[in-house]
Amino acid sequence: MWRGQGAGDPPKGSLARSPFSGGQKSPPETRTRPSRGLDEFFSYIRGQSGLTILDLGGATQQNVSFITNLGHRLYSESFLQTLQETFGEEGSADQSNPGRIDSFLRQSLNYEPLHFDGVLIWDVLEYLDPALLSAVVERLNKIVRPKSYMLAFFHSDAKLEAVPYYTFRIQDVNLLHVTQQGSRRPAQLFNNRSLEKLFGKFESVKFFLTRERLREVIVKA
Repeated sequence: MWRGQGAGDPPKGSLARSPFSGGQKSPPETRTRPSRGLDEFFSYIRGQSGLTILDLGGATQQNVSFITNLGHRLYSESFLQTLQETFGEEGSADQSNPGRIDSFLRQSLNYEPLHFDGVLIWDVLEYLDPALLSAVVERLNKIVRPKSYMLAFFHSDAKLEAVPYYTFRIQDVNLLHVTQQGSRRPAQLFNNRSLEKLFGKFESVKFFLTRERLREVIVKA
């Protein structure tokens, strides 16, 4: 449902249902960096208009403006906030519980099949235990259209006990403003082989490794 911008509302132009709120005491540090994965994502939608894009990082005015200025429609979901509301702080509750999984999917990914032409997943999948992760990827596979692209980020250092989580704001088709909001315990860390297995029902998976040891992943439906 379309909502105009007002006090407490998401940025105008978005279809957000639960905007992310950072809640960090000191101002978080923001840096700008190039993103080959983002460039690949926009290469897919370049020259098209009227597409429907899903952003799992929550509603930010910068992303809303960038996507809508390209002539597309943007839906936003505060995925990590819903994860915390459903499974507790740090996602500590049982993520294999079928009832909780169903509740989470109804809150965060309750869309008709073949609804989206692209998904900006960002870094949210690292915090899901196997049962919940499998259910989320299965739902993503249902709500995206064939040949659409999804962009996801995964930390590549398998020794980390906690990883930073970020807010990603699109500056240009190949440039991101990245703000660290804190750190979280990853449910699991992935290598290329495990990511290929995770997205095995999709057409293809492509990897880009960054200097921050982030693996940028383009998944083609």
